[in-house]
Amino acid sequence: MKLRLSVLLTILACCQIANGLRILGIFPNNGKSHWLTGERLLKSLAERGHRVDVITHFPQKKPLPNYKEISLKGTLEQVVNNMNASILEKISSNSVKHIVTELGSKVCALLGHEKLQNLINNPPKDPPYDLVIVELFIAPCFLGFGRHLKVPIIGVIAANFHDWISDSVGYPHNPSFMPALFSPYGQRMTFYERLVNTFITNTVAVQMTYYTNFQNEYVKKYFNIDVPTYELHRDLSAILVNSHHSLHGVKPTTPGVIEIGGLHVTEDSDPLAPEVKKWLDESKHGCVFVTFGSMMRIETFPESLQKTFYKVFEKLAPIRVLMKIAKKEELVPGLPKNVMTQSWFPQVAVFKHKNTKAFLTHGGLLGVQEAIYFGIPMIGIPLFGDQPTNLQNAANRNLAVSLGSIDNVTEETLTYAFDMILKNNTYRDNAKEASRLFKDRPMSAVDTAVYWVEYVGRNGNVLQSPAIYLSWWQLHLVDVYGFVLASIAVLLYVVIRVLRYLKELLFGSKSRSKRRNKSAELKKKN
Repeated sequence: MKLRLSVLLTILACCQIANGLRILGIFPNNGKSHWLTGERLLKSLAERGHRVDVITHFPQKKPLPNYKEISLKGTLEQVVNNMNASILEKISSNSVKHIVTELGSKVCALLGHEKLQNLINNPPKDPPYDLVIVELFIAPCFLGFGRHLKVPIIGVIAANFHDWISDSVGYPHNPSFMPALFSPYGQRMTFYERLVNTFITNTVAVQMTYYTNFQNEYVKKYFNIDVPTYELHRDLSAILVNSHHSLHGVKPTTPGVIEIGGLHVTEDSDPLAPEVKKWLDESKHGCVFVTFGSMMRIETFPESLQKTFYKVFEKLAPIRVLMKIAKKEELVPGLPKNVMTQSWFPQVAVFKHKNTKAFLTHGGLLGVQEAIYFGIPMIGIPLFGDQPTNLQNAANRNLAVSLGSIDNVTEETLTYAFDMILKNNTYRDNAKEASRLFKDRPMSAVDTAVYWVEYVGRNGNVLQSPAIYLSWWQLHLVDVYGFVLASIAVLLYVVIRVLRYLKELLFGSKSRSKRRNKSAELKKKN
């Protein structure tokens, strides 16, 4: 009986694989937070019988069924626990040109790597790929895989939607109530904020399009495809976006842009280390979790800022603090007794613990989503990128107190923020309600993402917006408004000419008669 059951399960598994898709996943960015969303999606597809090949900088520790890796580990400089205060200052002040060069063009250069060259020149045929899934950030050169392999391509955005690609994919972005990715505003903006948001939206879009278009050199060199890089966005069959209306607000969209906010969040996690579990269990008055993400090292902050943290944390006692510190030995001396540091914490396990009361964060989207999922209010100190917007969105919903910038951190402002979060039940109640809304969906984020991947695999490009076939002046109706204005101008001109003619016709003879009579009278007098 057991033998028959085993044979049956094997046959069913083989049938599932035979009917599944062969998918190429491309995640060339070496940021850990960029990878986590793609990792959950691609592993879930493999678990459901699809055959998945993955280009990644983060290979799995153990092999997985239906899951093959093309590892790029070590090809780019490591960024996990490798960002210090001086690098942060450079990133915060850098231009779009520098960002595209560092995070776009240098990533595009990986197309020349031996492993990727082998994939490009000798793609599998047993079976061939049915679909490509690629991360969308600022390296659109990798979209060339879709045209090269002649298969549909799905984009994954690990953040909120990138407004600078709106026109290319037919997404109706409206800066009057939709903040740009790098804008610090919420959806309800004053006139001045709408003015600034419109300026940011358009200037970033122009610069992103201009500087990423230089990547067509890589597309031409490695794929033999000669098109402006921005046009490759029009090949996208669908875009999976790591956003949700409970945090980012209600926005108009198209069927091909699908929200999968919180895809990476799972109830399962690595267990707490025994000493951490003991610390949390004994935190009867509550515990605050402090981390600035996988990249930023708090121990490299200026000494004055570290001492400000120490003073505020010490005043929190008997409330305790868990703080992620990559290298404890580099901390300024004087760490308070109510603070425990480790180089890494299983974040979900910390959030799930009943004694975790608040989260001090830089505002990375994945961490913000995890805090919302588990109903934890936040204190925000944004550093760069989309972090100010993420925290402003949370603050607008009274889920967080955002200090706006690391430059605004003082003992007074940080103490005030903790008092609001820990002593005002409004924030905790709102966090619980936001958690309920975040989870209230017809399907989970991962099921939604898998469904639409399989949908594109079955149906191809049917979700593409017809707007992608219009030029910018057609999309924004410049030709239509121009025609209407020209028609009105011509009509007014004709009406004025006709009125002048009628006036001349009706009153002109009388005027001439009067002039003749006057002339005759003058002659008689003479």
